[in-house]
Amino acid sequence: MNYLKVPYREKDEAKSLGARWDRDASSWYVPTGVDITPFSKWLPASAASALAPSTSNSTDLAAPASTTELEVPKGISLSRLLAGVAAAVSAAYREGVWIRAEVMKVDARNQNVYLELSERTAEGDVTATGRGFIPARVANRILPEFQRATGATLGPGIKVLVRARPVFSARWGLSLEIDAIDASFTLGDLAARMREIRVRLQREGLFDANKQLPAPVDFELVLVTAPEEAAGLGDFRADADVLQRHGVCRFVYAHSRFQGDGSAAEILSAAQNGLAAIEDDHGRLPDAVVVIRGGGAVNDLAWLNDYALARWICECPVPVLSGIGHERDNTILDEVAHTRFDTPSKVIAGIRDRIVARTRAAIEAYESIMSTAERAVTERRQQSDRLVETVKSSAAAALHRARLESERLNTGIRAGVQGQLAQAKQRVPSLLSDVRSGASTAIAEARSGAERWFAVTGERARAAADQARVAAATHMGVVHDRSLLLVETARKAAVGLLREVMGQGPQRTLARGFALVRGVDGKPVTRIAGVAAGDTIEIELADGQLGAAVSEVKRGADERGES
Repeated sequence: MNYLKVPYREKDEAKSLGARWDRDASSWYVPTGVDITPFSKWLPASAASALAPSTSNSTDLAAPASTTELEVPKGISLSRLLAGVAAAVSAAYREGVWIRAEVMKVDARNQNVYLELSERTAEGDVTATGRGFIPARVANRILPEFQRATGATLGPGIKVLVRARPVFSARWGLSLEIDAIDASFTLGDLAARMREIRVRLQREGLFDANKQLPAPVDFELVLVTAPEEAAGLGDFRADADVLQRHGVCRFVYAHSRFQGDGSAAEILSAAQNGLAAIEDDHGRLPDAVVVIRGGGAVNDLAWLNDYALARWICECPVPVLSGIGHERDNTILDEVAHTRFDTPSKVIAGIRDRIVARTRAAIEAYESIMSTAERAVTERRQQSDRLVETVKSSAAAALHRARLESERLNTGIRAGVQGQLAQAKQRVPSLLSDVRSGASTAIAEARSGAERWFAVTGERARAAADQARVAAATHMGVVHDRSLLLVETARKAAVGLLREVMGQGPQRTLARGFALVRGVDGKPVTRIAGVAAGDTIEIELADGQLGAAVSEVKRGADERGES
């Protein structure tokens, strides 16, 4: 056997060339029948010198000496040629070099990681390709460190800066043995891509366009863009299906891939088609567009950092709600969306909370309206009662005042007549005394004058009496007319108030949607204290009566407190 001196870090290369491990000798060896030329750099010095061509008897490999074909074959074996290439490559690259490349494909077998790498122009044209190889012992060390530092997994589409040593194998060809990855390069590339899109949108004045739209007042129709059968979509639908089943909010789903080459264009197409379909079916746009997917590696989410997709969200005519990945994840879509949520579950929670808040506000408004209406009815009823009482008391007071005024006027008239009669009686004796004291010669004349005086006095008394009677009649007429006017005014006010009161009566109240409940005795039921389950009641509506039986008695808070 030809034993080899293989350094530990080159054991995979030796193994790929066909070397085997001898457990007893704890050394690699070349099996019998295998050309040892590819293993020249690991052979002991004595064996290596035996392989070296003699300078005195050197032959031109390209033009061998003329011999018969049966004695010496023409040319050299392929394995020997490739072994020379391997030796040249090994001599040229004894240490690794840092290489920039884009990962096209990753394949893990037996804990070893095999990569397909490429280099592209700015236009996306491939200018170089190559195969990379990370031995298991190295992969177990550098890949977890890379993932912790970047949050990304080694996958297609990610750009890396790797330290690799070219290795040529006669069997497998040229590959790059990778022993280190610079995480900062990958982070810088991802950040640079987002920064480029962000700056471009800001320069175009679109970055905050969607954020400036007013938030939805309520949610009745929502377009959801998500990967089909994704775990994040399942979390979202756990609550969304409940809302839709109860007719609270309708959700229309547009499915698309969310990672891989071309996924951003598919998302954009799905969202645009979903908006157009909703507008055709419902005659309006949805209240919001939701973009969700579950968590993943940074490079999985990096497919969403696309300018065309981000610009569409900026220019979307309705608010866009994003729920991409987990709390630590960030994409350009999150930055330009109207509202950003950490996860799909939090998106539907935000929609549900908004619907619940609007529902509670509506219930509170309805209860406030009903309470205000009940207070208004009660106040109007009390006001009507007060007005009726006021009318009654005002009418009684007016009648009383009219009676007092009439009695006062009658008393005044009576006192005036009596005073005038008393004066007349007092004047008659005085005149008689004057007549008697006259000269006797003037008795006849006095008698004649007395008769004339008596006649005049009688006429005056009668005239005064007539004047008193006319004045009394006039005053009585005025009192009578004023009394009638006051009574008529009071009557009209009472009729108007009674009409207003009758306008608030039971029939009109029933016509407005209220009901009158009567017990078995026919009396109205105003409280539940006298009602028990099984009792028969009558419900009067505006257009008839209903007979009913009480199946359950639920006491309100006031009733429970009293009991």
